[in-house]
Amino acid sequence: MQLNAEEREMLQGGRGDAARVALQQQVAVGEFFDAERFVQVSNVHMSGDYEVMGDAGHRYLAALVESGAHVSVTTTRNAQCVEYEFAGRLRQSQELIEHEKGVRRLLGTLGVSLVDTCINYQSVYTPRFNEHVAWGDTGTVAYANSVLGARTNYESGPAAIAAAITGRTPAYGFHLDMHRRASARCVIEADLPDVADWGAVGAVVGERVRDYWSVPLLDVGGNSPSPDALKHLGASLASHGSLAMFHVLGVTPEAPSFEAANRKRVLTDTFTVTKADIDAVYATDTPRGTEVNLVVFTAPQLSLSELDRIAGLFSGRKAHGDSTVLITTNAMNRAAAEATGTLQRLQSAGALVMQGVCWYIMDPAEMRRRFGWSRVVTNSAKLVNIIKAHGYEPILRRTEDCVETAVTGRLA
Repeated sequence: MQLNAEEREMLQGGRGDAARVALQQQVAVGEFFDAERFVQVSNVHMSGDYEVMGDAGHRYLAALVESGAHVSVTTTRNAQCVEYEFAGRLRQSQELIEHEKGVRRLLGTLGVSLVDTCINYQSVYTPRFNEHVAWGDTGTVAYANSVLGARTNYESGPAAIAAAITGRTPAYGFHLDMHRRASARCVIEADLPDVADWGAVGAVVGERVRDYWSVPLLDVGGNSPSPDALKHLGASLASHGSLAMFHVLGVTPEAPSFEAANRKRVLTDTFTVTKADIDAVYATDTPRGTEVNLVVFTAPQLSLSELDRIAGLFSGRKAHGDSTVLITTNAMNRAAAEATGTLQRLQSAGALVMQGVCWYIMDPAEMRRRFGWSRVVTNSAKLVNIIKAHGYEPILRRTEDCVETAVTGRLA
């Protein structure tokens, strides 16, 4: 790799041992991906919860703190795995709680901003077009690249920390023009009125174009996606297809036309997504009217608009006595919801509105064992894909049907 004077000094220990080791690690990654140089990043967003990193990750962070490491650019943290206000009610183990507190202390010492959100782009930091960042959470990366036109790869936990320490990342992948061009074209022939429908599109397209280096271009016809719809689309594409970028024709900044998005890249696939394809994502062997005692709104965390809509759908009604309704958002949106009365409306309906967490990293398998939960209804196609691994039967429904399920205790 071609290193500038500052990077050469860093490799020689001029900025301390932690920076030297971090840059060595980044050089190895860059050489693996044939990167010619580094790009400076203005912002880092990292996944750093105990449920994911475990004891080995905890020891890694402790060693960094011991070496005197500190971030050199603004660095934010993704969702954590414990919501302390509700940890007892959700029967999370004391061991998990203490481990998460330990990780939190270490990250704070490193200078990481503990905002605990997977929707940082909606409420903490919105990078500008063509800005280089180093983000780790899958949904945030898809949104940054696609909706904002910023530039980032999926950065693993150690890679994100290294970028935070050095202030740079290897220039490969989606930092380069050549990889951002559309490689597949998809025409959507279905109405998409709910965020769950956009997640369903992500499931269909992601399963078909399953390749990190692929960039699908979606022609959504007369559908006009909201930021939350694009959020669910990106999170679902990332979950079902490991995709880090997509284009929506006439919507996302690099796709004012097919020609602008494609830039003469050879298409690997051209296909259509129909209403039947969307309906198939919603299909389940569980018949309507079946008893359901868990409804979850999470993955990604909810915006203030989503919280307000769900509160409106409850419209003074309460969740069924045997139903548990879990909602996750970040601290900023929860505070705003409280200020506007939305939080109180959701709590009056019986919902647990948690901040700083996403449910699927809160040890849901242990909750299934402790509460006897078996199936979960959600409007998140990402959660549907993930939660099977924890022993649940997931059922995707539109937001309105999720609320009806919560109120009646039966699948809508």
